[in-house]
This record gives sequence, C-alpha cells and structure tokens, in this order.
Amino acid sequence: MSVNLIAINVGNTRTQFAAVIDEQVGDLHHLTHDHDDDLADALGEVHAQVTEAEGGEPIAFLSAVNDDAAKAALEALTVLQCPTAKVDEHVPIPIGRKLDPESIVGADRLLNAAAAYDRVKQACVVVDAGSAVTVDFVDGEGTFHGGAILPGAQMQLEAMHEHTALLPELKFRKPAEAIGHNTTEAMLDGVFHGIRGAVRELTEKYAEVYGAYPNIIATGGDAHTLFDGYELVESIVDDLTLRGMAVTRRYQLEQTDA
Repeated sequence: MSVNLIAINVGNTRTQFAAVIDEQVGDLHHLTHDHDDDLADALGEVHAQVTEAEGGEPIAFLSAVNDDAAKAALEALTVLQCPTAKVDEHVPIPIGRKLDPESIVGADRLLNAAAAYDRVKQACVVVDAGSAVTVDFVDGEGTFHGGAILPGAQMQLEAMHEHTALLPELKFRKPAEAIGHNTTEAMLDGVFHGIRGAVRELTEKYAEVYGAYPNIIATGGDAHTLFDGYELVESIVDDLTLRGMAVTRRYQLEQTDA
C-alpha cells in the first residue's frame, strides 16, 4: 500500500503544497495568493514527482480556508487531469471529535490534530501560528476537542496601526529586547509575548481540565519566529497539515482494503 499524493493546503494568505511519496512529505512549496500565476507550473512539477513514484496514478488532496484562492489550484489540477478530493468533504479525516452539535471546524485544524496525534500517540496541544493563531486540544484517545482562536501576529500589528493615530505600520519579527524601549519594539514585544503567553495559559487550562499535561506541537508561518527555543513547545513541524493529509490517505486506503 503506497501512500502517494499531492497535498495542498490553501490558507488565508498563501498556498502550501508538496508531493507525498510513501507517506513522506517532500520539499515544501509556498506561494502567496498574489503569485497564483506561478501555481500551475509548480503543481505540474509536484504532479510529475508523484507520477514517477510507484503506487498508481496520482491523486490530490485539498484543504482550503479561502475558497477564492483555492480556485487557482483546482484549475491547475483540472488541466493536469488529476483527480482531486477535498478533505473532510469528500474524504473523512481520521480524528475523533467532541464538539457542540452543528459546530463547523476548518479542515486544516482537523488535519493538524490527526497528524499530531499520529506523531505522538498521546494527548497534545496543536498550535497553528498563521494569519490567526489556533490552540487546539486532542486527548489521549485521539479525540479533537476544539480550543481557542486569536488574531495572528501580523493581524494584531495591523489592527494597532489601523485603529490608532500614532502607532506605525510594522512587519512581524522577533523583538530585539524583552522590554520595548521604543514604540516599534513595544508593539513587537506585546504581540510576541502576548501570543506565547496565551499559548502557555491555554495549555495550562487544558491540562487542568484533562488532568495531565499534554505534548505541544506548533506549526504555521510564524511558528519558528514565535517558538524557536521556547521550552514550552516540544516540536515545530512545518508540514503538519500536509502530514495530516498523508495520514488521511493511509486511513482511506486501509478502509478500502478492509
């Protein structure tokens, strides 16, 4: 059983994709949505990699939180004549769920949870630091309980600039000092330590409810800036969402063979 596919995750600001061969995620590609003209060629290269691998015709798995941005990927896959499945719509994600009735959760959060639990096989907190920051809890049985959503680092900086008269427009980066001695550093300190503090506080609350301290895994575009060297976070996995697609494909094949 070969788990080979094209894994595509369309976020709010960029599209991340890679070839998955024998369940191993290959080189990551990232394109912001203003570079969608380059997407078709890049997906063509990934399609060729999967086609050349043993294990049958390639299939694409797609997760999207931005339907408009997903159109470019779908059009490219149509030209490539590559069968495409939207995860959690056409293919169920193998993760238990304990949520309110009628609750709708983004497929990316569920994929992250499935990949994280498959990786550690124990209770875990999954932090996705992108345009928004999600801090989600998965229990020791592999059940997704939801969690918390807060504005991402860049969104916070933009909000401060747009809704005040004097605060400058900034790009997020790690602050140079723990105490901001100027406006720029003060803003960066507030966002940087505010997100890290939120993750710590939420994890402690989850641990109180669950009765044990969970493993913490981070992913997302700002994960390294926020959490490199942070003792709270056990691991940073850049391709966690795509790994979730590999886990989903494995489960699909297992169910087909059963």
